[in-house]
Amino acid sequence: MSAPRDPACPRHVGQRPIGLIGFGAIGRALAATLGADPAYRLTVLRRGDGALLAGVDAVDTLEALIAARPALVVEAAGQGAVAEYGPALLEAGISLVVASTGALADDGLLHRLTLAAATSGARLVVPAGAIGGLDYLAAIAGLPDARVRYISRKPPAAWSEELRALGHDPVSLAAEVVLFEGGAAEAAARYPRNLNAGLTVALAVGPALAGVSVVADPAVTSNTHEITVESPAGRAAMRFTNRPSPDNPKTSVLTALSLVAAVRRHFDPLVI
Repeated sequence: MSAPRDPACPRHVGQRPIGLIGFGAIGRALAATLGADPAYRLTVLRRGDGALLAGVDAVDTLEALIAARPALVVEAAGQGAVAEYGPALLEAGISLVVASTGALADDGLLHRLTLAAATSGARLVVPAGAIGGLDYLAAIAGLPDARVRYISRKPPAAWSEELRALGHDPVSLAAEVVLFEGGAAEAAARYPRNLNAGLTVALAVGPALAGVSVVADPAVTSNTHEITVESPAGRAAMRFTNRPSPDNPKTSVLTALSLVAAVRRHFDPLVI
């Protein structure tokens, strides 16, 4: 396993040091983009061996990742990684982009993370992930009588295990099946790998979230997110139809792109 690069080395002067936790489908997609960009120096914290992309370093402990002095760390390893690594990174003054936003349904963990960020001056960043419109949702969140609903629709292939457990054949499914209706925190806990978007909506709108629905729908071929809003400011309907990741149909190609955008936004002089 390679050692972290020396940030004082002349060929790395001016590069922006980025940390990455996890090297699954999302982590590999992010590394392929940032690792190929000479503006960034990428260090991956992962368990196990295996080939990395050229220009990407690897470490196997949190201490080694912190020692690499990243300006920002992206978590792409699941909800458990947020709890395991997040507080220490923020306490060390390193900002953290959380892909597994479902972990923030744990109020105790969210408090620990935000307290650590406030104390050190680091930032806990929730990216848009597979959806958009978070600026609109945050703007209407405090309005009286604002109501927001979120529906996740995915092809039956993304829910094969869950459908079989209910007695449905995902291959021959003829009509949509509602797998869940309720709150965002419960949805994120029940489906920790693929209901991060619902929790992101909940963080943006707070008590205005009226409910979350999870649907296996044979009529869709892409991961689809529907958000409807009613508030004193007006009405909005947003629908995002995303191509599934070829490596994991439960997540979207857009998720990794959103993380890349969050990293670049961290350094950009103009923020949109």
